[in-house]
Amino acid sequence: MSATFAVTNPATGSELQAVPDAGPADARAAIDRAVQAFAPWKARTAFDRANVLQAWRGLMLRDEEIIARLMTQEMGKPIAESRGEVRYAAAFVEWFAEEGKRAYGEIIPSHVAGKRLLAMRQPVGPVYAVTPWNFPAAMVTRKVAPALAAGCTVVLKPAEQSPLTALHLEALWQQAGGPADAFQVLTTSDPAGVSEPFFADARVRKLTFTGSTEVGKRLYAEAARTMKRVSLELGGHAPFLVFADADVPAAVLQVMASKFRNAGQTCVCANRIYVHASIHDEFSARLADAVRALRVGDPLRDDTQVGPLVDRAGLDKVTAHVADAVAKGARVVVGGGPRDGLYFEPTVLADVTDGMRILKEETFGPVAPVVMFRDDAEVVAAANATPYGLAAYLWTRDLGRGFRVAEALDYGIVGVNDGLPSTPHAPFGGVKDSGIGREGGKWGLEEYLDVKYISIALP
Repeated sequence: MSATFAVTNPATGSELQAVPDAGPADARAAIDRAVQAFAPWKARTAFDRANVLQAWRGLMLRDEEIIARLMTQEMGKPIAESRGEVRYAAAFVEWFAEEGKRAYGEIIPSHVAGKRLLAMRQPVGPVYAVTPWNFPAAMVTRKVAPALAAGCTVVLKPAEQSPLTALHLEALWQQAGGPADAFQVLTTSDPAGVSEPFFADARVRKLTFTGSTEVGKRLYAEAARTMKRVSLELGGHAPFLVFADADVPAAVLQVMASKFRNAGQTCVCANRIYVHASIHDEFSARLADAVRALRVGDPLRDDTQVGPLVDRAGLDKVTAHVADAVAKGARVVVGGGPRDGLYFEPTVLADVTDGMRILKEETFGPVAPVVMFRDDAEVVAAANATPYGLAAYLWTRDLGRGFRVAEALDYGIVGVNDGLPSTPHAPFGGVKDSGIGREGGKWGLEEYLDVKYISIALP
């Protein structure tokens, strides 16, 4: 593999490093190695695999600052957030190292005296994993750790914007004693060309993908050619419902945590903020004050809270969404435009109404559109009026309302008074156009296990 492509720092525009530019032949070779490595890795005990994973976790924590700086430089995440992501990524490895020991089988009561019925779980096989640029470490371990713990082998294709973190994690895996062919990273500027051999090869038994709904649907169809198991974590358009009885300062803090983390470049960040008319003005004023106070700048500085967007296409999309909203009557309360380079001002929009792109499309930027509502049923209907169903949030001090609304929201994840509900031991995933399958917790391990039924007639 002699070809390379450059990875660019979005904060400075400078080239960071050249990485290998894999092609279809490299993909086929990686598949062969993953297939050959599968049987011996599967044969190792769950406890043995767990020991390797725990050693991997320890090396991640040892290299926290190295990995954090890699992430910040290759995709612009503020360094304080990057450090937190390293610990979050390591927590997935710790969880699944232990959870892999609990891939229990079952003995089923027999329908006849002379039979014994068993169900056991076995690794699905070699896995093709595709991860996005916005969480270069956590998205890797959230997929790779459960696969390895289950006894699968993995070939990972990270996003071309942020491959350096994945390459470092691969090196640490080998330092931890992990077999090199059990976890391989393929970096490429041609994701479609590199992916094709994986979809054509029936020996690859599982696809796990995080990315856009448009791409995910195409990959879903491709995976059907060889009947692969599929996990898809796709786009979102998260509503945040703030009811009349909300503790307004507390609600603002949770909205800020959800909306402006990673400059709004997360699939679960609040995209539509619905606020009851009785507290709308107070909430909007407090939110505007909090957004004005955000520190935008060099993501390597410890005090930076909002860094650049990942690339020009991302900046152009955010700019277009704000321009469309303003042209249709929205009012800019704070921010509203791009800065030098790939930065966009943290923004609050008021008087946002139906028909604006920002209420229909995922913005993926630091823009908070505020929508007024008056009726619970009305706002739940508005929150559900989207093809997406990944995450939703609400703030209320009424326990009954919290349960009723959480149950009525058509989303895979609901945070009640909680803008940051994700954790390694809980299920993460969506419904509708936001994907299928779950990552995290026991559910994340099950995505990499097949159930085998064994019926034994006693002689």
